[in-house]
Amino acid sequence: MMQVSSVVGIGRSEFGPAWLKAMLGGEYFMNCGIHADSNKSECNLFCLDCMGNALCSYCSLRHKDHRLVQIRRSSYHNVVRVSEIQRYIDISCIQTYVINSAKIVFLNQRPQPRPGKGITFTCQICHRGLPDSFRFCSLGCKMNGIKRGDRELSFSLKIKHGRELMYDEMESDYEASTPRKMHRANYMLESSSSGEDDVAAAAAGNTLSPATPPLYNHTNSSRRKGVPHRAPF
Repeated sequence: MMQVSSVVGIGRSEFGPAWLKAMLGGEYFMNCGIHADSNKSECNLFCLDCMGNALCSYCSLRHKDHRLVQIRRSSYHNVVRVSEIQRYIDISCIQTYVINSAKIVFLNQRPQPRPGKGITFTCQICHRGLPDSFRFCSLGCKMNGIKRGDRELSFSLKIKHGRELMYDEMESDYEASTPRKMHRANYMLESSSSGEDDVAAAAAGNTLSPATPPLYNHTNSSRRKGVPHRAPF
């Protein structure tokens, strides 16, 4: 079996790609100063190559050959889809959630003073309650885990059998090597009535379907009842 090795040379600093810190600290969902009078002028795109300010859809036309990711919102927090970010960094050890049928990760930490009842796992940095045995709740918390000197952590993509591993494969390797009390396929994010974020586990595809209606015999329904005849005396 070929040994897994880290990829080097993706524009890195000591704690990850050079663009990662700029993306985590960016200001999103502001109106673009250049295209403020246009539709869709909200700045929700980030260019990994330029590492500048957030871009609106019109500004992004000048970056069509660059690596762009779209920043989204969930419960007033910035998130990015796993399918977009996993192309550029290793996001293993970070809790993922499912929002609008898409798997996402949070950009920055969301401290939680008192985790809810029944919470077994917490983020190793901000101590937010997690629904499963991941180590971090966000990209920022994993970066802080690297900064504190955890040599096992890295944002570098890995190569196995001559190809880059996708996140789902790396997540499977992590799960196989980590004891877990429970395993859930996916998680949905919900807001509680008090305004605090609660994480509710929901298996993917677990939807209610209507009951099957009774079979209708069309042959019998089309047969007309004949005129009754009296029996002869």
